[in-house]
Amino acid sequence: MTHNPHIGSALDELLEEDGILAEVSAIAIKRVLAWQVTQEMSNLGLSKSQMAVQMRTSRTSLDRLLDPDNTSITLKTLERAATVLGKRLQIELVDGV
Repeated sequence: MTHNPHIGSALDELLEEDGILAEVSAIAIKRVLAWQVTQEMSNLGLSKSQMAVQMRTSRTSLDRLLDPDNTSITLKTLERAATVLGKRLQIELVDGV
């Protein structure tokens, strides 16, 4: 029987070994943000068109924000979305594992 070096290791360690931890983390964070924005828009009864107008941006830009796999969004876009939704954007750096 062969020994698997990944059995018992943390997922973060495995992803780091494969060199994809940062990418996977960014996608996970973006998915949560996209879900939160979508939920708040629904709670407030805002359509995508209404949200884009209130953010003073294009519908295409809003679609990028709501795309859970697109991590190329700006802090300015996130801040505008939070403001329209009556929320405050909070970002922080934390110690690594």
